[in-house]
This record gives sequence, C-alpha cells and structure tokens, in this order.
Amino acid sequence: VVNHRESSRAQLQQSAVTSPLLLYRMISFILLLCRFFTIAICVTDQYVLDDKVGLGRVFDGIGGLSGGGATSRLLVNYAEPYRSQILDYLFKPNFGASLHILKVEIGGDAQTTDGTEPSHMHYENDENFFRGYEWWLMKEAKKRNPNITLIGLPWAFPGWVGHGKNWPYDYPDITATYVVSWIIGAKQYHDLDINYVGIWNERNFDSKYIKLLRYTLDKSGLESVRIIASDNLWEPISLFMLLDQELRRAVDVIGAHYPGTTTVLEALKTQKKLWSSEDYSTFNNEVGGGCWARILNQNYVNGLMTATISWNLVASYYGELPFGRDGLMTAQEPWSGSYVVESPIWISAHTTQFTQPGWTYLQTVGHLAHGGSYVALTNGKGDLTVVIETMVCSALFAIDPLIVVSTYVLLGDLRAKLDGYKDTQRPTFFEKLSPLKLSDGSFTLNLGEDEVYTLTSLTSGLKGSFPDPPPSAPFPTTYKDDFNVANPPFTEAPDFADQTGVFEYHINLTDPGPHVFTLRQVVTQRPVTWATDADQTISVIGNYKWENLTVSCDVFMETVKTGGVFIAARVDKGGQSVRNAKGLFYWIFSDGSYKVTNDLAGQAVLAEGPSGTRAFGWHTLTLSIKGQYATGLLNGYPLWKNAVVLGPKNGWAAIGTKSFELAQFDNFAVKAE
Repeated sequence: VVNHRESSRAQLQQSAVTSPLLLYRMISFILLLCRFFTIAICVTDQYVLDDKVGLGRVFDGIGGLSGGGATSRLLVNYAEPYRSQILDYLFKPNFGASLHILKVEIGGDAQTTDGTEPSHMHYENDENFFRGYEWWLMKEAKKRNPNITLIGLPWAFPGWVGHGKNWPYDYPDITATYVVSWIIGAKQYHDLDINYVGIWNERNFDSKYIKLLRYTLDKSGLESVRIIASDNLWEPISLFMLLDQELRRAVDVIGAHYPGTTTVLEALKTQKKLWSSEDYSTFNNEVGGGCWARILNQNYVNGLMTATISWNLVASYYGELPFGRDGLMTAQEPWSGSYVVESPIWISAHTTQFTQPGWTYLQTVGHLAHGGSYVALTNGKGDLTVVIETMVCSALFAIDPLIVVSTYVLLGDLRAKLDGYKDTQRPTFFEKLSPLKLSDGSFTLNLGEDEVYTLTSLTSGLKGSFPDPPPSAPFPTTYKDDFNVANPPFTEAPDFADQTGVFEYHINLTDPGPHVFTLRQVVTQRPVTWATDADQTISVIGNYKWENLTVSCDVFMETVKTGGVFIAARVDKGGQSVRNAKGLFYWIFSDGSYKVTNDLAGQAVLAEGPSGTRAFGWHTLTLSIKGQYATGLLNGYPLWKNAVVLGPKNGWAAIGTKSFELAQFDNFAVKAE
C-alpha cells in the first residue's frame, strides 16, 4: 500500500469508504475466525539463481530524499551527539540504512509539501550559497560515505525566474542558468560534486529546456553531471525520446515518481537507466516497512528500475503537517533530543549493506509462487547477495502465516558461503542468522508471510546502535528567541517551520540599537510552484496541542501604506493546506490600522480599528488566548480584548506578513498553559 503523496489523503480515505464495505467486513470476519483453528500448510517451491544465462541491469543504489518540501527542517536543530547519531543511521556504511544516494531540493522559496526551502537566488542579482541546510546535509552524508551519489532537483523557483508567470520554462535559458549556478556553487563553496540534476513539473515536460540544460552544463564544464527526466512520469518523455535523438542523448536516466513497481514499453525501448526517483511516501511503522521492502525488490522485478529513492529521508518536520512520519526514520523533537529508528531503516539495510552501486542483478529474479519476490545481485568477483520478501499483507488481515519451504539452486560461478539476515513484523529487526549450509549448490529456507531475508557472501553487515536517546517530550511551554546570533550556522531560526515565504536571520546594520539581530521575511514575489502557497507568508512553531497561550513579538514593517504583519495562535494547518489555515491572527498594518481574524486569509474578521502603526518603526504585539476569549496588546497597552474565538481549539504559534514583503521580527516569546 504505497501512499502517493501528490494525491490528497482525503481522496485515499474516500476511496476506502466507497469500496464494497459489507463484503470487506464479511471477509475480515471469516479470516479472523480462522485464527481459532490450527491450519498447517506447507508448500515446497524451487528457484534457480544462475549467472551463466547472462546478467541483468547494473544496480545504481537505494536513497533518500531531503526536500520536496522542508522534510529535514528540524534535524539541524538537534544537539550533539543526537544529530550525528541520526546521520549515522542514515548514511554510515554498514551501520544502519547505509544509503547509496542522497537527493535534495534545490530550494525555490516556495511551499513544496511541508514547508519552504530558501533559494540561493532570491532575486536575479542575488547569490548566496550558504542558505538553508541542504549544503550541510550533503556534506555530512559525504563525510560518512565519500561515494554517495548526490542529486539536486528544483520543485519550485523564485518568482523572477518565471517573469511573473507560474511557469519556469517560458525563458529556458534563465531557468537553466539558475539551476547550473546551484551546481557550480555546490562545488565552489562546499566542494560538493553533484552527480545528477532532475527536471520535474506536475504538468508536462519541456524538451527544449532539457536540451538547453544539457548545453549549459557542458558549456560550464559540467559534462559529468547527468540529467534525470522527467522526474515525474514515464510518459510522455519516453515516447519523445524515441522520436528525438537529441533529447535522447541529453537524458541519462528516466525517472518516475511512485511508479507502482511497473514501467512502460516505451521507457524500456529507450535502453536508458530507469529509476524510481521518488517513492514510498508511507507511514514508517512496521506496515510501512513492509511496503518499502516490497518496493525495493519489485521495482526491479516488475519494472527493471535500478535505483529507488524514498520520500522522504527522515521525518524531521512537525508531525501534524501533511504526511507526518513518512520518512525512513523519525526525528521531530530537537528540543528533547528524542528520535526513533523505524523499521524502514533496517529494511533498507537488507539491500544497502550487502550491495553497492555497480553490482549487477541476475536475470534469474522474480516472484515467489505464493506471494513476495526475490532478487539476486553479484559484484562480478564471486560475491552474491539475495534479498527475499514475502510481503503479502497479512498485517491487514490477521491470519496464520503460510509456510513455504523454498529451495534455491546456485549455478554458474555463484557458489559461496551465505550468511542470513531476517526481518519480520516484530519489534526485532535485522537479526543475523547462522550461516547457511549449501548442499550440492543449493539451500532451503522456511518462509513465513511478511518476512524479509538477505542471504549474502559478504561479512560486513552490522546492526549499528547507540545508547537510547532521551525520552520523547512536548515542545517547551515557555520559549524565547531574540535571534542574537552573530554567525548562525543555518539561516533558519531554531524550530521555526516556514510554510509560505522565507524567514532568515538578519543583521540590521542600519540599526545600532537593540534590534541589530532579527528574523526577516525576505521573499517579495510569489514563487513559481506546483503547490498552493498562501497569499500571506507564515512560519509556525511550537506544540500543535497548545490551547491557552500568550504569544509576543517585536515587529518591523518595511512596506509603506500597504504593509502588514501578524502574530498568531492555534494555527491548525500547514504544508499544502496552509492557504486554508484557521486560528487567531493579530494583524497590524502600516496604514495605521489593526485587524483580528479567525483565518490566515484575513476574511473572518473578529475585530478591527485604528492602531496608529506605521512602517519603519518597531512595535511590540502581544496576543493572549484562553478558552473562547482573546486579548491583544500593542506596545504593552490593550488595543482590543474579549474577542470571541469559537475555533480551532488548538494549534501552533506563528508569525507572518500580509503579503510577499520585507518585514522583521525580534524577541519572539511564547508561554503556554
């Protein structure tokens, strides 16, 4: 059950409701009833693993995706040693997931699922290659695995790239130059060699742009950087590549998002590498781990895909945002240091710790007769790894497992001692077994449902571990930040999760007073994006369960007459749904007015009137809410009180601006009951 994140959860839930519910209940009842009886079924099957019949495609690796929107946002705020421990579980070879590939978002200042990531070029004449955390993450991955493959993909672009249109390909030379500048900056400022760059949009692809990007890369001395296209669907690009030789030469990998383990005939005809360049997107419990196991095997068995990349790498964003806990592991509490190594980490290890990019699949791979699949890979030097999964959804239907006695016969040059690793849907994962005994080049396994086995001639596998991290704890009820950091390691303030717009550390050299260091919203033009940015910029923080709280912040508007800023409480939506966010929003405007609204859009007005506020002057806003009543202070004096708030009942605190405009924030504080 793969959750395609670019479909709404509501649609998925609705499809379940409209299924034949009565029949489903009858089947469930019958299967549950079977548990009262003893059923023993044994079936023997035989499978042949042989390299003499020729080899299959070259394996390119298993990876994770940071981005597509802001999915690693909270990771950078973890204190040591916990941050390094999380990174080791993800990237350290022969330790945890041991990922071969890291794909990151080329930030575009736009909402791309769970938040925004800053662009290296907010404006046409602006370049800064130290914004965001993806540079840091790539360097940390490279530090642990120098051979890791690095991929960049823009999901969105700053507004200037589209010249006012929500489309980046009307001016392909500008877009190509923008993307290539990111690749050059990665090398020049961070000594990072980007191996692949992706091309993606949700509508279609532009063959002119792809060819121009190839030309621009080559002209810039980046001939080694390969292109993945369309990084979305197999079609129509596969057909176009068959008809256009120049396009076919420009594209090195056809990448598909959520291919469902299958490909299309036209893609196979191109003879290009086929990748599942974004996949998984599933809640990371044991069932999610089972889905990941099936994907990793069957993407090759069914679709000849030689790389699979998980969205996302690590669930390090507020869990109440869309697609909470869809990462390979969970790290969403930097304030406590708590993190959880979830089952997909060890499912990944079944493949990643016992293969490497450059190994080759055998042609003798396939499906198990009673559910599941098996793949086998060799390094061409006598080593063999076999991965077997029997994910047949018994987690959804509670029945006694079918026992399959499977015999595997090794032919050709594949005779080797094999160690075994096993995973089942139990609390224990990645359990090493005793070496298998070969009898005349064959071995036998007893397979139950929902299990994963790796059989390998390598001895390097390890289930890495650290002492237990601190226990889980809610966001602190008292929180303050004056943003007084002279040389911040990241442009984002701790724990703020930008949902529309970009809020960066700022040094105000024109203000020698107490507001030299501030947080500034810097996006002044609507970005080019496939998701739904709000008309207002907003960054959320805190505990989604907060009900009664006081939020205060110093604010500074930089837009005369039309500018505006807000602080907020009980904000109930973010990510792709941020445009429809409800809560309590306290606004002041540079035309000398204020407003209190029940929504981010500013349409549900609870109170309004004159405030005397103007641009280019500091004001202190204080918002207190308890039960159904709220009060607002301006510069320490009551401006409005007893506004009636019927809902939502809880949510995050937030800051933001009326539109895409420059504004500054300082001395942010929250006190929750």
